[in-house]
Amino acid sequence: MTAANMLRAERIKLLSTRAPWWCAGIAVVLAIGYTALFFGFVPLEDQTTVATTQTASALGRTVVLVLAILAAATEFNWGTLKLTFQAVPSRVPALLAKGAVVGVFSGLIGLLVGFCSWGIAYLVKPAADLGLASGADWRAVAGQGLTFALTGLLGVGLGLLFRSPAFALGFALAWTQLIEGLVILIPRAGDDIYQWMPFVAANQFAGPDLTVSMLKLQPPLGPWGYLAYFAGICVIVYAAGLMITHRRDA
Repeated sequence: MTAANMLRAERIKLLSTRAPWWCAGIAVVLAIGYTALFFGFVPLEDQTTVATTQTASALGRTVVLVLAILAAATEFNWGTLKLTFQAVPSRVPALLAKGAVVGVFSGLIGLLVGFCSWGIAYLVKPAADLGLASGADWRAVAGQGLTFALTGLLGVGLGLLFRSPAFALGFALAWTQLIEGLVILIPRAGDDIYQWMPFVAANQFAGPDLTVSMLKLQPPLGPWGYLAYFAGICVIVYAAGLMITHRRDA
C-alpha cells in the first residue's frame, strides 16, 4: 500500500465517524463562549490583550486530546487495526499515517480556536488594542495550530500505549484537569515543578500561562523553548506508542 493510500485510509477512518466532528465543534464553541464571557465581564483594559484572547485554548486542547485518544484506542476495540495491519504488515507506516492525519486535523482545529477566540474578543471589546501587530501576537493566535497538532500526536501516542479508551481518557483527564494544577501546591518545589508541566509549556508558547502570570513566576524557558519542550514530550509518547504497537499483537 502506498503512502497516499495509507493517508487516505486514515482520513476516511477518522472523518467518517461523528466523534471527530463533535469534538471539533465542542472545542471551538467552548473557546468562543469562554472568551466572550471573559472579555464581556473583565473591566480592565490592560487585561484585554491578544494573549488573553487565548485563555480558553487549554479547554480546546483537552477536547482535541480526547479526540486523538479515541481515534487510536477505539481501533483496538473495533478490530479495525488488525485489518489495517493485514494490509500493512510492517505496521509503522500505517501508524505514522494515523499520527499525520490526526495531527493535521487537530492543527486545523487549533487554528479555528485561535482565530475564532481572537475574533470574538475583538467583537466584544472593539476599543481594546487587539490588532495582530507583532510576532508575539501572531504566535498567540496562529501558534494554536502548532500546539493543537502536537496535542493530537500526544493523544494518538496515549491511545496506542493504553489501548483502552477508558484508561487512556482517565489518565489524560486526570493529568490535565488535576495533576498539572495541583503540583503547584507542593511545598517549596511546587512552583518550579509547575513550570515544567507539558500543557503549561504549551500555554507558555502562546500565552503566557495564566497561573504563571498571576503568581509572577519566572519561566525557565522562552516561548520557542517551551514549544520545543512540549514537542519533545509529544513525540516521545507517540514514538513509545508506535514501538509498543509494532511489537505487540493488535
